[in-house]
Amino acid sequence: MDYTLSEIARICGGSFTGRDRHVRDVVTDSRSCDMASEPLFVAMKGARHDSHAYVGEMYARGVRAFLTERPVETGPDAGCVTVENAIDALQRLAADWRSRFRGTVVAITGSNGKTVVKEWIAQTAPAGLKLFRSPRSYNSQLGAALSLLMIEGDERIALIEAGISQPGEMARLERMIAPDVTLFTSLGDAHQEHFASLEEKCAEKLLLGLHARRILYHGAYEPMASMLREVYADGRELTDAAPYAGGGFADGASERNSQLVEAFWQMMGQPKPDFGRLQPVAMRLEVKEGINGSLLIDDAYNSDMNSLAIALDYLHNVAAGRPTTLILSDILQSGMTDDELYARVAAMVAAAGVGKVIGIGPHLSAQADRFTGDKAFYLSTDDYLRRIDRADIAGRAVLLKGNRDSRFERLEHALSRRSHTTVLEVDLDAMISNLNYFRARLRPGVRLVAMVKASSYGAGDFEVAQMLQHQGVDYLAVAFADEGVLLRERGISMPIVVLNADADSFGVMVANRLEPEIYNLHSLAEFADAVDRYGERNYPIHIKLDTGMHRLGFMEEELPALLEALGRRRRSLRTATVFAHLCTSDDPSQDDFTRLQIARFDRMSSRLKEALPYDVLRHTANSAAIERFPEAQYDMCRLGLGLYGFGFEHNEALHPVSTLRTRIVQIKRLAPPETVGYGRAGVLTRPTVTATVPIGYADGLDRHLGCGAWSMLVKGRPAPIVGRICMDSCMLDITDIEGVAEGDEALVFSPAAGNTPEAMAAVLGTIPYEIMTSVSGRVKRIYLKE
Repeated sequence: MDYTLSEIARICGGSFTGRDRHVRDVVTDSRSCDMASEPLFVAMKGARHDSHAYVGEMYARGVRAFLTERPVETGPDAGCVTVENAIDALQRLAADWRSRFRGTVVAITGSNGKTVVKEWIAQTAPAGLKLFRSPRSYNSQLGAALSLLMIEGDERIALIEAGISQPGEMARLERMIAPDVTLFTSLGDAHQEHFASLEEKCAEKLLLGLHARRILYHGAYEPMASMLREVYADGRELTDAAPYAGGGFADGASERNSQLVEAFWQMMGQPKPDFGRLQPVAMRLEVKEGINGSLLIDDAYNSDMNSLAIALDYLHNVAAGRPTTLILSDILQSGMTDDELYARVAAMVAAAGVGKVIGIGPHLSAQADRFTGDKAFYLSTDDYLRRIDRADIAGRAVLLKGNRDSRFERLEHALSRRSHTTVLEVDLDAMISNLNYFRARLRPGVRLVAMVKASSYGAGDFEVAQMLQHQGVDYLAVAFADEGVLLRERGISMPIVVLNADADSFGVMVANRLEPEIYNLHSLAEFADAVDRYGERNYPIHIKLDTGMHRLGFMEEELPALLEALGRRRRSLRTATVFAHLCTSDDPSQDDFTRLQIARFDRMSSRLKEALPYDVLRHTANSAAIERFPEAQYDMCRLGLGLYGFGFEHNEALHPVSTLRTRIVQIKRLAPPETVGYGRAGVLTRPTVTATVPIGYADGLDRHLGCGAWSMLVKGRPAPIVGRICMDSCMLDITDIEGVAEGDEALVFSPAAGNTPEAMAAVLGTIPYEIMTSVSGRVKRIYLKE
C-alpha cells in the first residue's frame, strides 16, 4: 500500500489531525517486533482488549502514523486518522487499494482445502510469473483486508483466501476483494455452528462469486456444485474441475485439490502444472525441541516477504528472552532486484532483533554485506550441513525459513532433539480459540486462571504457558513448585500459583516469585517464616476453602483462626485470592450439590473479604461452571480441561488441541495359526497383514488397549491392535485396508478423525485427563501455530 494519512481519512470517512505522514504498511498488534519504515499502527477496541493503550509505546518505537477509534495523544510530529470502527476503515482502504490493482484477483473459499489449493497454485506458478498470495490463513474480515493491503501492485495474480464463520460476513468480503475469479473448494461442517443447515452456509459462500467473471468449482462437492450452477446460470464462465486429470494422488481430497489447481492454470492460459514440484504445505508454524537445549520453529517451504515478517514476529514471541537465530534461504520470485529485496530483508531482520543470521544460497551470500551483527553465509544447504556450528543453535530459538528448493527438511532433521517417530501434535490456534470461547462467556472484568499443571495436561509446558502469557491470561496454575521453577527458567514472568505447595519447596518458591495455595494454618505459618527469611513483605498467597470436595482447604469453622493468623502475619503475607473447587459442576444430576457448594463459598469467602483490609479476588468456577453456572463467576474463573478442548463433546465450538501420531515401520503377511506378540495373545484366524508401529506402554499407550480393544486409524480406516501392547511398540491389523505402505501414518487418537481421547477413556473406564497426561515425555511435542 502507498497512502498519506489525509488520503486514508478521505477514503475511510475519518477525521485527520496532525502531520500528514506517508504510510506503506499496517501494524495491528502492538506486540509486533517487525515494522516497515513507514508503518500505520491501527488501534482498535475489542471485547477484552483495547490497543489504544499502546499508542504511546508505539510512538516511542518510532511509529508516527496512527488510525484509531477515539482521539489519542501523540507527539507533535505524528499524524492520526480517527474513525468509528477500525476494521470497517481497513476494509474500505483495502477495497480502494484493490481497485488500483490491474492484475487478476482470485478469491478462494470453502470449508477445507483453501490454504492447500492456494499454496499449490503458488508452488506450480510458471517461472517468471509474479504472484501474491495471502499469508497462511489470513482469511477473516481483518485478515483479508491486511492481505489486500500487502499487494505491491506489479503482480499478475493475487490469491486471497476468504473464510466465514457466521451469516453476513461473505458479502463484506466480496465487496472488499471484488474478485475477478472465484474458486470454491470443498463444503463441510467446519464453522457450521452459526448456520441452520449446510445449504444456508453454502448460499453464504456463493456470495463470493456475485460479481466474478469466472467461477471455478469441483462437481464432487455437493450441494455446492448444484446450487452454484443454479445461482450462476447467467452466462458467466463456470468451470468444473472434475474432468481434469489432476496429479494422480491416492487420497481423494488431494486429488480434487490438484484438479482445481490444474483447471485454474488452464483458465489462466498456462500449461498443465508439474505436480512433481509440490512440497509439503506448512499449514502452520511448527515449534519443536532442538538439539543442545534449543527451540526450532519450522517454517520451511514458505519463503516470501510477508511470511518472513510473520515468522520473525513468532520467533520473537517464542524466544521469550532466549537469543535467536534465523536460518534463511534465498527468496525466490519476489519480483524485485536482489539489491532491493535483500536490503528490505536485512532491515526487517535488524528490526526484529535477530541475534544471528545464517544465510543459505548464492543470492543471499552475494548480499551478505547488507546484514549487520553476527552472521554467516553458505552457498547451499549441504554446505551448511557439513559445517554446522553448535554455538549457532545451543540454547537459542531458531527459525528455519526456506524456499521449496532448499530442502530444509534435512536441516530440521539434523537440528531436532528427538527422532522418535511418534509425536503429539498440539494445535495452539485451537487452544486460543477455546480460550476466547470461554472468555466470551465471562462478565466484563472477570479474570482468568489457566491450568498448566501436569505439563499443561500433557500438551507441554513452556510453549503453552508462553502462548497464554502472550494472550493476556491473568494467572497460571501448576501443581508443584518444580513446574513453576521450570516456567520461570524459560522466561515466563506472569503470576504463577502452586496448588500443591509444601514446606520443603517454600524457599525455592519465594526465590522464584511463585505464589502458594494455602490450605491449613500450619502451611500458612511455615510459608510466612520462609517469606521473613527472604526479607519479603506483602507476599501474595491464595487461600483454599473446602466447600464440600474435602480434599484440601479450610473448613468453615476454621475461618476465625485463619483470620487471626492472617492478622498476625499481615506484614509478611497478603491474600491475593480466596477460592474453592466445585467437584460436580459438569454433572447435571448433581446440580443441587453444586449450588450448595456455590452458596457455601459465597458465605465463607464473603466473610474473609469483609474482614481483610484490602481487595481480595474470589474464584470457584471451573471450565464446566463457566458454561453452566454463570452466577459462580465472581472475580475470576479457572480454565482447565476446557482450554484443551476435551470433555465437551457436545460443544462444536470447542476444538480438541492434541493429536497423537505414529508411523508404520514394518509390514508382515502372516497366516493362521501364527500368533502375534507376547504370550501369543494375538491368535490369527485368517490370513492377516500386520503393521508394527513404534508406540508402546512406555509412551503412554495403556496395555489394556491391546487385543482389539482399541483401533488406530490408517488411511482413515480403523486398524485394531493385535496382541498385547509392548513397551515400545505394538502391532495393527491392516488386512482390510488397501494400499498401506511402510512409512504411512497411523493416528493413535485424533479428535478430527473420530478416534478421540474421550472414546479411548471410555474403553479404559477412565477420564480424558488420564489419557492426555499419560503421554510420555519421550514423545516429541510439535506445536502448530498460524
